[in-house]
Amino acid sequence: MADFTIKNLQKSIAEVSREIGYLIIDAKENGQYNMVRKLAGQHYPRFHAYVKSRPAGRGSSMAPTSSRVHDLVGTSPSGQGQDFIFSLHLDQKQPSYQGSHAHSGEYFGPVVETEADRIKEILK
Repeated sequence: MADFTIKNLQKSIAEVSREIGYLIIDAKENGQYNMVRKLAGQHYPRFHAYVKSRPAGRGSSMAPTSSRVHDLVGTSPSGQGQDFIFSLHLDQKQPSYQGSHAHSGEYFGPVVETEADRIKEILK
């Protein structure tokens, strides 16, 4: 899985998602967002990213921000930007049987690294 951090953005998770061409499909209580970008008109294959945000400069803790409102507006109470922590992979096809979350996926390699580089370039 390509894991990387984009630091100190003055943007919300919704703005980040739009800019990189991803759709937010789920948001967890712990502040993790589940986003996808389809590669064709079908649901698969697709890039799949789990993204967390935290106030900029908070260190390597994956703990959620104090309020999801800060994620939506893109700044912390002090006016700082947000760090966005990405975990990215490529889903090749949907899970094989009902109730399973397992699927064919690529977690490493040039396709995933190229997509990670594309995201970094857009958000720099």
